[in-house]
Amino acid sequence: MKGERVAQLELLLRSHPEGLRRAEIARRLGVHRSTISRYVEDLSEHIDIYEDNNLIKIKQKEGEESVALSVYESIAFNMSAELLAENTEFQNPHLASGLRKIAMNMRSYAPKVGDNILVLAEKIEQEAQKNREGGSNYNAILEVLIDAWISGRMVRVESSEEGKEEIEISPYFIGFREGEAGRRPITVTGRLRHTKEIITIDISKIDKATILDETYTIPDNLKPFNMTREEKNYDAIDMVPLKLKLTEKSAFNSFNEVVHGSPVFERNAEGNLTVFFEAENSIELMMHLFQCGRSAEILEPESYKKKYLCYIKDVLSIYE
Repeated sequence: MKGERVAQLELLLRSHPEGLRRAEIARRLGVHRSTISRYVEDLSEHIDIYEDNNLIKIKQKEGEESVALSVYESIAFNMSAELLAENTEFQNPHLASGLRKIAMNMRSYAPKVGDNILVLAEKIEQEAQKNREGGSNYNAILEVLIDAWISGRMVRVESSEEGKEEIEISPYFIGFREGEAGRRPITVTGRLRHTKEIITIDISKIDKATILDETYTIPDNLKPFNMTREEKNYDAIDMVPLKLKLTEKSAFNSFNEVVHGSPVFERNAEGNLTVFFEAENSIELMMHLFQCGRSAEILEPESYKKKYLCYIKDVLSIYE
C-alpha cells in the first residue's frame, strides 16, 4: 500500500507543477497528514523534489522545454478552456493537469492569465472529484478507451443504449459529436466486430469497458466525422493482401463469410494452385484459415504468417 501511495504522490505532484501543501496532499490521497513526510522521503529517492514556501514540488530537469505562448494566444487559450469546462457534462482530471502545466509557464509573461487558468483547473478537478465520490466511473471508462485506442486493441463495451448492451468494437476516434438539443457528448466511434458497420457510442452511456487481446489497425481511408447515417456501411476495413497455396480449390469456400476482394487463382508449372486476394484483418480470418487445416498454406505476407503462427501457438498452449 505504501508503494502505491508514493506512486500516487508522484502523479499528484506532476499534475500540480505549482506545488501542493502537505495538508492538501493528505486530503487528496485520503491519508493522515503525519504520513506525508514519509511518502515525500521515499519519493525523493527516485525523483528530484523540493519544498518551497511550504509547497512540495518536482524540480524541472535541465533542458526540459517549456511551452511559450504569446499574450494573444494565452488569452485565446484561457477563453477556450473556460468554454470547454462550462460546456462538457463531465470534468476530467487530466484536463486540469494539462491546464496547470501550461498556466505555470504563463506566469513569467502573462501572470494574470496563468492565475485564471490555475483557478479554472482547480474548479475542474473539484468537479471531477465530486463525480468520483458520487460513484461515476466515466473518466475511468474514458481512460480504458484511450488505452485501447493507443495500443490498437479491440474493446468490449457494456452500454445502457438499446441495441448496444454488450458489443465489441475497434475504437477509431474519441471526441465530441453533435447531440440532441445542442448537446455535445464525448463519444467513441469504431467498427463493430463481425461487421462492416461503423458505430458511435455516447461514453456517458457506457457502464463498463474491457480491453481485449485482439489487435486492429485504423484504415487510411476512414473518415467517420464526415459520414452520414446512409454512408455508415462504406468499405473502410483494414485489409491484408494474402497469397495462399491451396491443395484443393474448394478450400477457398471457407472464406465466403469473410469480407474479401476478388480472388486471383494461378497454377504454376509444378501444378500447385495459389490464390491472391485481400481479406479483412480480423480474428475471423484466422479462424477460417484454421478451418482450412492443411488445405491452405500462407505464402505471403511474411508478417501475417508470423502473426497466424503466434495465434496457433496460443491455442495450443491451452491444451499443453
